[in-house]
Amino acid sequence: MKCENCTKKECSKKQKNDETQSTSVDALSSNDGSEEKNEFDTLANAKILLSDCLACDSCMTLEEGARVFQQNQKEFFRILNLNKKCDTSKHKVLAVSLCPQSLPYFAAKFNLCVNEAAKRLCGFLKSLGVHYVFDTTIAADFSILESQREFVQRYQRRNQEEHALPMFASACPGWIRYAERFLTNLVTSHICTAKSPQQIMGSLVKGYFARQQNLSPDKIFHVVVAPCYDKKLEALREDFYIALYNSPEVDCVLTSGEIVQIMEQKNVSMKDVTEVAVDSLFDDLKEGDVVRHEGKRSDGYLEHIFKHAAKELFGMDVKEITYKALKNKDFQEVTLEKDGETVLRFAAAYGFRNIQNMVLKLKKGKFLYHFVEVLACPGGCLNGKGQAQSEDGKPDRALLAQMEEVYTAIPVRLPETNLHVQRMYQDWLEGTDSRKVHDTLHTSYSAVNHSTSGLDIKW
Repeated sequence: MKCENCTKKECSKKQKNDETQSTSVDALSSNDGSEEKNEFDTLANAKILLSDCLACDSCMTLEEGARVFQQNQKEFFRILNLNKKCDTSKHKVLAVSLCPQSLPYFAAKFNLCVNEAAKRLCGFLKSLGVHYVFDTTIAADFSILESQREFVQRYQRRNQEEHALPMFASACPGWIRYAERFLTNLVTSHICTAKSPQQIMGSLVKGYFARQQNLSPDKIFHVVVAPCYDKKLEALREDFYIALYNSPEVDCVLTSGEIVQIMEQKNVSMKDVTEVAVDSLFDDLKEGDVVRHEGKRSDGYLEHIFKHAAKELFGMDVKEITYKALKNKDFQEVTLEKDGETVLRFAAAYGFRNIQNMVLKLKKGKFLYHFVEVLACPGGCLNGKGQAQSEDGKPDRALLAQMEEVYTAIPVRLPETNLHVQRMYQDWLEGTDSRKVHDTLHTSYSAVNHSTSGLDIKW
C-alpha cells in the first residue's frame, strides 16, 4: 500500500525512531495511568515497528492513523487488565483468531512442526488470559466458496453485463485500499464481493459464536493474528461494524511479529509453553491438525475457483494446475483449453508493480484474463510485512524459505468437504442463496477518491 498523497515522486515515508513511535502509542492509549501497576505494564511498552507504508504520515487520515495505532499490544493488555478487576460486569470474553499464513512463521522461527506451533501459541495466549483461540481456515472456506459461486455467475452474465468480467480477488486489504483510493469504479466494479477470511471470521465470532455462547457481540473482544499490517486498516472499515451493539467485528489486529515481541517482553520461549489444543466454534469440540487450502503462499483462490469453474462451466475435472510464469515469478497465468480453444485464462498478480501493469492493461481494453488473484505483497501472504522481516526491514529470505516449506507440507482440505460449513449454511445462514448469506458474507467496493491517479505512483 502506497501513500495517498504521493504522485510522480517516491513515497515520502518517514523513518520513525522507536522513541517517536512509543510516544505516539502512549498518547493514544486508553490507559491514563490512573490504574494500579500490574504484570502487563512493562509489556505494554513493546514497540510497534511498522516497517511498511502504514508508518507514513501521508498514507492515512489523522483519524485512521489514530485508530490504527490503537490496534496494538496496549489495547490488548488493557482488556486483559480489565478482566482482572473484580467488577465482572465490565469483563470481556477474549477471542483470538489465527491466520493460516501466520502459523508457518511461528513454526519456522522456533523450529517446530506446524501443529506443535499452533498448540504452543494457543497455550501462550491462554496463559495471558485469552479465553478462546480459533483457526480462521473455516472463514477462508466460506470466502472461497462464495468467490467460486460469484465467479460462475459473473461468467454466465459476461455478455449482458459490461463489468461482469474480469473478476479480481478481494481477500487482500492492501490491494482493496489501493483500488478504492486510487482507481475508478471501472476497476472496483470488477472486485469480488465476498468478504475476506478475516472479516468473515469477525462475523463468525461475533455472530454465530456469540449466539452459541449467549453473549452480546460487544462483550467479546476479538483479536486477529495476521501476517501484515494492512489487516489493521481492514478491521476499521465501516461496513465491518455491528451498529446495533456499537461493536466492530474485529476489535484489534496484531501481526505475528507483535506476538513475538510480547513473548520477548515476557521472556517466554515457545518451546517452554504448554501445548493447548486450538478451540472450535462448535460446542466443546477442539480443532484437529492444521489444514490449508490449495495455493503455495495464500488461501489459493485462483486454484479453487479455476477448478470449480472448469467443472461447473465446462464439465472438466482439473486435477493439477500448471502455472506459466510471465514477466516475473510474481505474475503467472493458468489456462484451460477445450476443443483447441482457450476457455479460461486466470492470473496471479503479486506485488504492486504487477498490479499496476494489470490495471494499465484493463484501462486500455487489452485485458485477457477472466480472474486474477491479486495480493499486495510480493511472494504472497507468507511474505507479509508483519512477519519474516529482518531487523533492517528487509525480507528474511532464509526464514521465508523455511516458512514456504512448512506451509507446502500442510495437508490440503477442500472447502466443499467441511461439514461444519455446510451445516452452518443451513442452520445459521438460512441456505446458500439467502439474504442472510449476502448480508453476512459479502460487502461492496467502490472508488472513494478520484483526486489522484494511482498510475502515477512510482512502485
